[in-house]
Amino acid sequence: MKQLLIYERPVQLNRVTHRHHRVVATPGDFSFAAELNSVPLACVEFTPVTREYPILFAGNSVDAVVPAALLGLRSQQNLMIDDGGRWVEGAYVPAFLRRYPFVLAERDDGESEFTVCLDETHICEGGEAGMPLFDEEGQDSPLLSNALNFLQEYQVHLARTREFSATLASHELLVSRQVNVQTAGGEAFSLDGFFVVDEEKLRGLKGKALQELARSGDLGLIYAHLLSLGNVDLLVRALDSRSATAATH
Repeated sequence: MKQLLIYERPVQLNRVTHRHHRVVATPGDFSFAAELNSVPLACVEFTPVTREYPILFAGNSVDAVVPAALLGLRSQQNLMIDDGGRWVEGAYVPAFLRRYPFVLAERDDGESEFTVCLDETHICEGGEAGMPLFDEEGQDSPLLSNALNFLQEYQVHLARTREFSATLASHELLVSRQVNVQTAGGEAFSLDGFFVVDEEKLRGLKGKALQELARSGDLGLIYAHLLSLGNVDLLVRALDSRSATAATH
């Protein structure tokens, strides 16, 4: 299986091997994502994300991008997670992280498109700690059933998101962009390696192209993305606050 971001030891879920295993992840503990400064997004998440994080498009080229929520301004620093692994109270947690320790992973053997996996570091066999994967009859526990439903729904949203990204590329709306940041302490640095929608190119769309974007809902997603870019200032303030706290200790 391909390498998966944040999953230290992804293993395929097996009804025999994991018959008596339990998930021991601590509710509300997001320490596994403390070094992620961005995470992939599905289009359905744009509305809540627009209120809190910048939405950018990550990828090596305009025809291979995915929407992403920017969570930090430095490499390996997630400003939404405190030293105790807790997410900022009341802030939206992207679905990419909420599905952990479960994930649908692509297979390389050609047997099937996806397989259900989970991070082996968050399961144990027997004992009373955590929540069971299966009940006494070997059927899916409520935990596993809810996780599988979440994964299936998420996969549907990812398909819609890929369509959206492809549409942006087909209209040549994406451009490489650099964000220049200056902290309260006077430190200046830049972020690059991502794309944004070019507003001038967007304004240049006419007739059928613009109508199709509006009809599909893509136009609303585009404006949500553009509006979210102002949230870089929120991240700068969060970085300044963390730096000030560190200086007093």
